[in-house]
Amino acid sequence: MQSTLSEQEIVRREKLAELQRLGIDPYPAPTFDITHKAEEIQNGYKGEEDNEAFKEVSLAGRIMSIRDMGKAAFAVIQDASGRIQIYLRRDDLCPGEDKTLYNAVIKKLLDIGDFVGLKGFVFKTKTGETSIHVTDFKLLAKALRPLPIVKEKDGEVYDAVTDPEFRYRQRYADLIVNPGVRDTFTKITKMKGAIRRFLDERGALEVDTPVLQSIPGGAIARPFATHHNALDIPLYLRIANELYLKRLIVGGFDWVYEFSRNFRNEGMDRTHNPEFTILEWYTAYKDYFWMMETTEQMLEKAALDVCGTTDVPSTSFGSAQEAKTISFKAPFKRISIFDAIKEHTGHDVSQMDEDGLRKVCNELGIHVDKTMGKGKLIDEIFGEKCEHHYIQPTFIIDYPVEMSPLTKKHRSKPGLVERFELMINGKEIANAYSELNDPVEQRERFEEQAKLMQRGDEEAMYIDYDFLRALEYGMPPTSGIGFGIDRLCMLLTNQPSIQDVLFFPQMRPEKMD
Repeated sequence: MQSTLSEQEIVRREKLAELQRLGIDPYPAPTFDITHKAEEIQNGYKGEEDNEAFKEVSLAGRIMSIRDMGKAAFAVIQDASGRIQIYLRRDDLCPGEDKTLYNAVIKKLLDIGDFVGLKGFVFKTKTGETSIHVTDFKLLAKALRPLPIVKEKDGEVYDAVTDPEFRYRQRYADLIVNPGVRDTFTKITKMKGAIRRFLDERGALEVDTPVLQSIPGGAIARPFATHHNALDIPLYLRIANELYLKRLIVGGFDWVYEFSRNFRNEGMDRTHNPEFTILEWYTAYKDYFWMMETTEQMLEKAALDVCGTTDVPSTSFGSAQEAKTISFKAPFKRISIFDAIKEHTGHDVSQMDEDGLRKVCNELGIHVDKTMGKGKLIDEIFGEKCEHHYIQPTFIIDYPVEMSPLTKKHRSKPGLVERFELMINGKEIANAYSELNDPVEQRERFEEQAKLMQRGDEEAMYIDYDFLRALEYGMPPTSGIGFGIDRLCMLLTNQPSIQDVLFFPQMRPEKMD
């Protein structure tokens, strides 16, 4: 192991041994009383008039820089709230003859990345920087691996750590050296809280449903398969929680929702990760028109709570050259999927059969194969030629029945269903229906999906016989929706990749010694 260490890592281990030789525990008991955070001091201390309020502070954090000045030193520590400068003077910390703490520990054995606890009083330097004059100092944890160096001057960051391989694989280090990353994830938590409050205030009930499922239902996607040894049965990681939430509507709840961790064994790119978060909710006695209005209200509130405005700058899903402003101000545009295809391709596909759709795909240069049925072909045309045009929030409505095996038929438009997808910045953010609650028709829709599976469509939907049994007990008229929470996070935090809004995105395993 020693031979694989860098020179700096070897030096740090030697310092660790020297600390132990001096009788200093480099990893002491975890309790350290904290009275203030860095941000609290930076925002609260204005000058000498605040001396009394800040004459005794205690805080802890990671050392981010050290500047030795002989018998004194300046350093910067970082806690969860931010950074603050500290001032260490030898004679304050070592008033007696024994100067070991300062001369040996602080001057020679302390490194950037180490955790320290300190007590002292707040003051402003001659340059006006709020700082802490340290009167008591303790090493809390020795860092054995050096941090990447990030240069900063006058609040500007130079040589920021931007390598995606490093940032996503070592998120813990990314969070340390790139404070903006922590801000992004703080906003994500704030967004989820805003959504929960919106739903809770309207009487929705948050629930949990199974992650391991015997039938991977509720969506058209390829599942991850596993095996339960005790029961000796195959199980699947859920691709959606829809069918379980609908079971709860059957059971008598009027409005349920879940932030669901879902898994789909499919491709990975800037907007897809095999493990992701979906928010789904189902509301009895409502339809997709009500759902559109409620969706507008919720997203408008989320934008205001997270960004302070409904006009959100965004380069998400695009490049810096495509910077734009997304308006989350209700109401949103609405257009049918057939009108969208006609507008952007010139083809009216509303009355076409499967052969006609294949010809259109060939004309448009869209790759198709024999496993694709009518619904999949229409989906490919829209995805390839239309989706990217919808930058501002737009409801794509009234889909053909073949694309929507869980959706109620349209009340006035034969061959269509009451469904919408919400497009923002060229990508699907939400998918919603007036839910199919006719158990006989639902069985027929599942059987059509089974035929597609026999043709080789690996994403066709399984038949869930227990769900059909639940519907036979009766499900009231219901509307449901699923939101791609990670994509919404990308939009509201202006991040270009789904990996930037996941703490630990999926990556190929690395070789480690």
